Amino acid sequence: MRLGKFPTFFLLMALAALAAAVFGALHNQLSYSVGPDYFLSLKFPQFGIAEGTAPRVGAAQVGVLASWWMGAAVALPAMLYGLFAVPTARSYLAAGIGAIGLVVVLATFAALAGLVGGLVADATGVLDDVVQPPAGVDRSDFLRAGFMHDASYAAGALGALLAFWPMRRAKAIDSAQAAQRAG
Repeated sequence: MRLGKFPTFFLLMALAALAAAVFGALHNQLSYSVGPDYFLSLKFPQFGIAEGTAPRVGAAQVGVLASWWMGAAVALPAMLYGLFAVPTARSYLAAGIGAIGLVVVLATFAALAGLVGGLVADATGVLDDVVQPPAGVDRSDFLRAGFMHDASYAAGALGALLAFWPMRRAKAIDSAQAAQRAG
């Protein structure tokens, strides 16, 4: 089955949203482990997670709700570029999947770096004058889980730029192959 470029665009946007939702659900399993009060006191009420929901399920729900849209927002510029710049639907699909994977890997490493930053900030108190948790939220949990989340969002923003790389590469390869066939 061959998809045209427009259906491929919509497929890639759906895959980006799905990848971000899965990333958010899994990310929040780790961030819940290092900062449960961040979720119980802050995120569950913020996202309307029903009382009595198993905490891990609630953390996954928060991750999905907080992340799916980020996948679409991050993917949109590069996917639009690819829609018009990459000559073939097949190369466009491959480049889009590569771009999504690149952003997920980047966000994973950023989350881990954020965790390290949160641990350092917690242990040293170096940011206590600048970063204060909301009232009623455990300081350590807020720093660890909050830094992870902030780092992931920052990586998503950077990923919106880096996602152009696979598209530009696919465009160059397709163009070179077309020139070789023509010549």
